[in-house]
Amino acid sequence: MIKNDLVLRAARRERTERTPVWLMRQAGRCDPEYRRIRERVDLPLEEMFRRPDVAAEISLLPRRLGVDAIIFFQDILTPLAPMGARFVFRPGPQLESPVKTPGDVDGLRDYDVADELNFVTETLRLVRNSLAGSLPVLGFAGAPFTLACFLIEGRSPGRTSETTRAMMRADPVTFHRLLDRLTDLTVDYLNLQVEAGADAVQLFESTADAVSLDEYREFAHPCHVRIFSELAGRVPTILFVKEQPFVELMAASGADVLSVGTCVDLAAARQRFGDRVAFQGNVDSRLLAAGSPDEVDAAVRACVLAGGHEGHILNLSHGLLKETPFDNVCRLIESCKSTVVESAPVTGVAR
Repeated sequence: MIKNDLVLRAARRERTERTPVWLMRQAGRCDPEYRRIRERVDLPLEEMFRRPDVAAEISLLPRRLGVDAIIFFQDILTPLAPMGARFVFRPGPQLESPVKTPGDVDGLRDYDVADELNFVTETLRLVRNSLAGSLPVLGFAGAPFTLACFLIEGRSPGRTSETTRAMMRADPVTFHRLLDRLTDLTVDYLNLQVEAGADAVQLFESTADAVSLDEYREFAHPCHVRIFSELAGRVPTILFVKEQPFVELMAASGADVLSVGTCVDLAAARQRFGDRVAFQGNVDSRLLAAGSPDEVDAAVRACVLAGGHEGHILNLSHGLLKETPFDNVCRLIESCKSTVVESAPVTGVAR
């Protein structure tokens, strides 16, 4: 039994006494305690991910802020290394030999996730033991399309992803073959996390803002459907799609919770799809980074009102930006927990 199960209840579309909150990238970035740990361990980021003691310590830092779930500290690129695509962070992710040809795709290695990613299992075990049932633990993975963009670009794809788009147009057969392999890997990886004790898992489609609706429908959506069908009934599943209004396709993915950006009217989406899925979001990450305390309060209140304490988890439009003032992070969490509406309308726009 989990003492604070607000996130899990909201994921089941239940009405909660208040809106639960956690934040993408809540462990790290702008937290001064995280920076102190990095200075103390003095390791490259990719090595920190492989140290369960360090990763667990960082994962647990947001507990002191009052979040309603702990997402374990890792990177979406972690499962690519055993395939032969090891990213290093200098400071951003870099891959020495990007995937550019059919031969490169065929050269990626299949592997047993339990053997090669045992440090992930151990990190989750340490986090769960430390929490002792006080909060749910969230697992996650990068979506196949997003992972493919990183592999092909050899770095953070950004908004253009020109090399990726060139392969999509010139050789869609090879691109689909790469997506198929990454989908198989993602299913295995998320199942590993569930078996290790993750109470819910999130799939990050972090490069969705670089594609059209037709491209999303052809290349991203089928991967989501297959992944969520394989995980159905195990734990609640969350689909994050970065700043695209593809809510109808998202709702058809099989995910239990849709994490939406600021381009989506949260209240309208709940009104249309709230009998099928829960929602997560959608306070603007940029506002949190640059806004005043009053602006943060107003954004949180608008989001809580749109969510109505029913089937809604407060989060950001994307992950915490590194320049976000730590005081603003604390303010958002405090504001969410103190904002209670007796009869929240399912109307209006959350920005």
